[in-house]
Amino acid sequence: MKRYIILTLAFVMSVMTGYSQEIKEVDIKDYTLELKDGRLNLDLNLDLDKLNVKTTKVVVLTPCIIKGADTLLLKSIGVYGRNRRVYYERNAEEKPTADGDINLKPSQIENIIDYSTSISFQEWMDGCSVSLIRTDCGCCEETQVISTTELVERFPIEPYFPELIYLRPHSEVVKTREISGSAFIDFPVSKTVINPSYRNNIVELAKITGTIDSVKMDKDITIKSIFIKGYASPESPYSNNAYLAEGRTEALKEYVESLYHFGEGFIKTAFEPEDWAGLERYVAASTLPHKNEILEAIRSDREPDKKEWYIKSTWKEDYRFLLENCYPALRHSDYSIEYEIRSYSDPVEIERILHTAPQNLSLEEFYVLAQTYEPGSEQFHELFETAVRMYPDDPVANLNAANSAILNKDYRRALRYLAKAEELPEAAYSRGALEIYMDEPQAALPYLEEAAKLGIEQAETALKELSVNRYKVTMTTNK
Repeated sequence: MKRYIILTLAFVMSVMTGYSQEIKEVDIKDYTLELKDGRLNLDLNLDLDKLNVKTTKVVVLTPCIIKGADTLLLKSIGVYGRNRRVYYERNAEEKPTADGDINLKPSQIENIIDYSTSISFQEWMDGCSVSLIRTDCGCCEETQVISTTELVERFPIEPYFPELIYLRPHSEVVKTREISGSAFIDFPVSKTVINPSYRNNIVELAKITGTIDSVKMDKDITIKSIFIKGYASPESPYSNNAYLAEGRTEALKEYVESLYHFGEGFIKTAFEPEDWAGLERYVAASTLPHKNEILEAIRSDREPDKKEWYIKSTWKEDYRFLLENCYPALRHSDYSIEYEIRSYSDPVEIERILHTAPQNLSLEEFYVLAQTYEPGSEQFHELFETAVRMYPDDPVANLNAANSAILNKDYRRALRYLAKAEELPEAAYSRGALEIYMDEPQAALPYLEEAAKLGIEQAETALKELSVNRYKVTMTTNK
């Protein structure tokens, strides 16, 4: 016990007085430090041939584990000068080494000394350093730390987490966007004049004007064009439906023009006399008794009037159901508004737009703002989450969002995003990085190897890092 007190005090003194040079007269030929099965194993080969030990001295070499204020002294090697050895034979309780240590005479140090010890690895040792200290002990319990040598700076070696690659999206020279919808304007039978107060028209017309207003009122947006396409349902003669679809579409165009005065040719139109595609979608999703037969008839090459009459006369109950539940929805007007958004370059302005109108930002503008945030921060994560909501099918948006999710330890979300970024070579690398973050380094290898073949330099670095045994440090020297 006395030995540990003396050496601990001596070690503290060495730190305070700044001893850090390599141990004199001792050559460390090689060593291995390994964590295995919960035990820390240290093997040392020391050449002490140059060690000069006076007869009145004892040289003690002690490996120690250091973590912050905690220090654990391991088994020591003590080389006893003749007089001190005789003294301690008579005063064993004062010996600077203990039972289990290696005790040598100067005549026994001509060969390489093999040192080996094993201890239970404790939680506090994670990230520790390992040093070898030389302490000289003399008469009157005089103890002096001569020098220390750091064997391992940090153990186990720092966990490896690969660099995540965020891609800068392509710049949009012109930010062109489109917003669209459908309105179901009601007309009296065979009429083509709009009555805003007829049935539910006030609500349906508000869909169109509300969409236009939402874009027009934004000072950063310029509306470039409006497109309206009208449809009629298949009942009654095709020629009459063509007349109604065209006339009602023109009436809606004139109604919008009267409110906004866009100018000649600004609103473009088209019409489709009968919405057979809409009818097909409805029937395909239905549970009608003769669903398959009706679908076959819809897809046939019969003329529209003959096709409609065939369905009406052959499956009367099904037809009545369609007439009541499907046909009204086939009489609709689809509209789209094409517009341009000005560009933003100032991160401060981009951040303001992020919180007020994120749909106005390009992916590149999201990326510019991301450069001002700390990677892994809540702001950083939310930014890429917003970007991928605005551009849900863009591979770059999904890749960047996946990387952010990895940093946020949301691995399931990261996998979902990476599935939409598979066309990018960086996605294979991020998939490998994800496995490493999930502590599955072996599962990461095929993804990293694929990424390396695709030219991702970071994949080569990751493969090298994974080849390192982070729980075993070996050093060999030819000193």
